[in-house]
Amino acid sequence: MHGKEASTSGKSVRFGGKVAETLAEYKQGNRNDYDLLIHQLSDPDIKSASLLSWLQELRRAVTVMSKEFESLVAIILRVRWEKHDTEVVDEYRAFLVDLVSAQTVYLRSVLKMLLRKFLISPEPKDENEEDKNKRKENETTCFRHVHTSLQMIIKIVPMTPQFLMPVTSDCFPFMRKDVYIQECFVKNLLIVTQYVPRLRQKILELIIEKMILIDVHVPRTVIEESEDAEDSEGEMEDVMFEMDGVVDDTMVEHQCNIQEEDDEEDKVTDDDKNCLRPMKHPLANTLDVLMKIILEYIYDICHPNAEFDIEATKELYRHLLLIFEHVVLPTHACCHVQFFMFYICTFRPGFLDLFLDYLWKKIENPNTPSIVRQAAASYIASLLSRSKTVPMSTIKAGLDVLVTWVNRYIDCQDGSTKSYADVNLHGPFYSVCQAIFYIFVFRHKLILESEKGLAYAKGLNLERIITSRLNPLKVCLPTVVSMFATITRNYEVAFCYTVIERNNRAIIPVVSQTQCGSSSQLTNMNPLDSFFPFDPYLLHMSGVLLEPLYQKWEGQQVNDDKEQLSGEDDNDEEEEKEYSLYTDKESMLPLGITPTSAMCVSPGFRFASFGT
Repeated sequence: MHGKEASTSGKSVRFGGKVAETLAEYKQGNRNDYDLLIHQLSDPDIKSASLLSWLQELRRAVTVMSKEFESLVAIILRVRWEKHDTEVVDEYRAFLVDLVSAQTVYLRSVLKMLLRKFLISPEPKDENEEDKNKRKENETTCFRHVHTSLQMIIKIVPMTPQFLMPVTSDCFPFMRKDVYIQECFVKNLLIVTQYVPRLRQKILELIIEKMILIDVHVPRTVIEESEDAEDSEGEMEDVMFEMDGVVDDTMVEHQCNIQEEDDEEDKVTDDDKNCLRPMKHPLANTLDVLMKIILEYIYDICHPNAEFDIEATKELYRHLLLIFEHVVLPTHACCHVQFFMFYICTFRPGFLDLFLDYLWKKIENPNTPSIVRQAAASYIASLLSRSKTVPMSTIKAGLDVLVTWVNRYIDCQDGSTKSYADVNLHGPFYSVCQAIFYIFVFRHKLILESEKGLAYAKGLNLERIITSRLNPLKVCLPTVVSMFATITRNYEVAFCYTVIERNNRAIIPVVSQTQCGSSSQLTNMNPLDSFFPFDPYLLHMSGVLLEPLYQKWEGQQVNDDKEQLSGEDDNDEEEEKEYSLYTDKESMLPLGITPTSAMCVSPGFRFASFGT
């Protein structure tokens, strides 16, 4: 024993020789003091005074702590240093900086130790407010210590950023981990982008990749079923079962007394509850929390000090566009993550134009894979239809470009041996046609109610497209085709029903053989495998940021000046009447015309409110 060390907080005892002597003896084959040192540093209840003494000696010995002392370094990195006194924390950070500057072989291990400090324990379920505040304070202090340590290491070791990303990827929590763990880790990664700006694109890309993985694991139907199941359970709890002919007068009176108040407050209360309550599906809830973090981060970067910064937005837009190209665009049928591009494009019209131009270049480039060209067409259609910030001039310009390209394509196919309906041959063509139909369906009121709107719509010469030998009405999604046919017939812009009826009579069931050798009969109602990237947003908390920017499906209003509807119930009735205009028109079709469904969940034509 080499004496006792006194401190202001008490006494602590340490065993063994000096660290430099212990390491020298270890090299000569004597492990006694070395093993004793490791044992003392492994003590979870090690006193701050003892740890401070060891750290001071270890700092002086970092030059000799080569790879052969890896076991000692591993033990030091396991110390819960963030829970000790400020003096110990400062000394530990100084040791880390000295270690990685003298022995870069330990840089990856040090970075991994620091990043794992972001992986805190899940929130206790039965925690009182006082304990919660104390835990939050401790977590905040720990995170601050980690960020300070990272900044010091990055300043001393310039090669740190190139090691940081692989370590970050390794430490990223699994998607089924508790949502609070995911939230803390992602928030701290975004803080890292503030003092390591050159890593911002890579960090954002990593986060969005993980979010995409969650998104594809919770399809829209799964989220809707989870929410509907909860709503059904809530309704069942409110059902009052009564005996035959027996009514509790007290209960009836009580319900009557509160009915008026409930009617006034229901709309606000229900909306607030939907915004604040977590999603019922665990993965959907995690995605909701992460989307809210990302959207708030985008807003904060673009609006420092609550004022819009065009240069900061341009730089962030470039990063997000690259991430969109590498991660999001090639991913089919993700439901929510792509809304980060929708969001940033609403800040200024110029960013919307840039994004549309980027997507259009993907479509018109024949060297781009067909699946990417088709996805780009879906994004253009959905963005022009769903964003409230899109001006009328941009909608018309988009339709003009799409229609011109389609007409050129038809011209090139005239006289060709491949001039027939085939998705495999003409996939991008059909996707662009569907984009035209989709945009026209969503924006027909805005277009036709504008000055010379009807003349503009007829000038698009949509009749030539729908009657071409490539027959886009046969391939495009039946819901879109049906709505497009109804609207164009109503305004006499184009007449599609003859072509639709001929297509319906020509439909032949497709027989495919399974791996077992048996045959199955299929009818492919979505040969394009279409999806609509900006379908109604289902997530509650993050949806609050998008709702004011999102264009709902409005249908066609009833022209009755005498009827004035107000309140939520009246709006629902109005929606049903608007919708009935389309279905009623189909019932009045001439004999021989097959009516088709005018509503499908996917394009969201009947979604009256955002996020439902």
